[in-house]
Amino acid sequence: MSRRCALLAWALLGLLRLGEAQKTEAPACCSPIVPRNEWRALESECTQRLSLPLRYVVVSHTAGSSCNTPASCQQQTQNVQSYHVKEQGWCDVGYNFLIGEDGLVYEGRGWNFMGAHAARFWNPMSIGISFMGNYMDRVPPPRALRAAQGLLACGVAQGALKSNYVVKGHRDVQRTLSPGDQLYNLIQNWPHYSSR
Repeated sequence: MSRRCALLAWALLGLLRLGEAQKTEAPACCSPIVPRNEWRALESECTQRLSLPLRYVVVSHTAGSSCNTPASCQQQTQNVQSYHVKEQGWCDVGYNFLIGEDGLVYEGRGWNFMGAHAARFWNPMSIGISFMGNYMDRVPPPRALRAAQGLLACGVAQGALKSNYVVKGHRDVQRTLSPGDQLYNLIQNWPHYSSR
């Protein structure tokens, strides 16, 4: 009987230790990100890597057409990349990530490669996320805003962003109307926002 109790106590102790170990692991908070191959991206020619973790996130808007279904957002992501590569002569789409009104995040240059989303001073030390659409007169839908917030939490969990990262609007770092008046007003209420 005492051997049986000892085995039971040992098993219970093992389960308690397992529970404690699970509390210390990084949370699986990352929502799915639509990878480049799924939106049929052109192959990137970018080579400049970022030094992670980064302190800054620059939020912009594409100022073009919005999209609200996965099919239309994949097309819009292709359109943005085509403009950046073929018209601007850049090595890839300028943003690290794009946010669609469908509530999905589309991988641009990703966490590891420097974007072309802000002034040259800011690109090496920031992740650029751009909401697809024009947000001068309206805000993105809640699902797009949740996708952006989830992406930022994911960046911290994966070690790509510092836990005390700072969000800036595109107009905070460069002379532009981006991210649009309404989106800019909204991000100023995000917990990590700072204009300084």
